[in-house]
Formats: sequence, C-alpha cells, structure tokens
Amino acid sequence: MYAIIATGGKQYKVSEGDVIFVEKLEAEEGAAVTFDQVLAVSDADLKVGADVAKSSVTGTVVEQGRSRKVIVYKYKRKTGYHKKNGHRQAYTKVKIDKINA
Repeated sequence: MYAIIATGGKQYKVSEGDVIFVEKLEAEEGAAVTFDQVLAVSDADLKVGADVAKSSVTGTVVEQGRSRKVIVYKYKRKTGYHKKNGHRQAYTKVKIDKINA
C-alpha cells in the first residue's frame, strides 16, 4: 500500500516505514505529524479525488537539519564583477507510520 502526499510544494510517494526528507516543518523531534493533503492511495486499486478526501498519513519527526552547502557564484566577464554566496536548505526527516485510507 502506498500514498501520494503533498507538502512543502512537492509531492512524495510514501509507504509505511519509509523515511523521507521534506521541507522544514515546525515540529519537535519525536513529535507526530499528520499530512492531510493526500492526492492518491493505492492498495489493490488506485483511489483519487473524492475517494481520498478524508484520508491522511501520519508520521514521526526523526530529525531537523540542514542539507549540504550549495555554492552560488555570479560572474560577469570584463567588468570585474563576481559574487560568491552559499545556501543550506533546511529539512525535516520524517518516518511514515500509518496510512489512514
């Protein structure tokens, strides 16, 4: 059984026991989170739309963290212009516990 959920502007295909990295959620480590925006659920057949309107996916926050640094370098030739910048995106590591279909 799997479900397709939407969170943080992205879509994830999850099953029970999966560990996923999502955009930062405001939750403590060990706290339970519920994803209400379920787009599809499949056990034997695929259900979408009104069939999954009341479905949800619950999980537990494993870790809050930041990913590796990405270097952003801007350069324009012949003008002496260059700018170096770095960015580390925040994430939340979530373990999927149950799919409530």
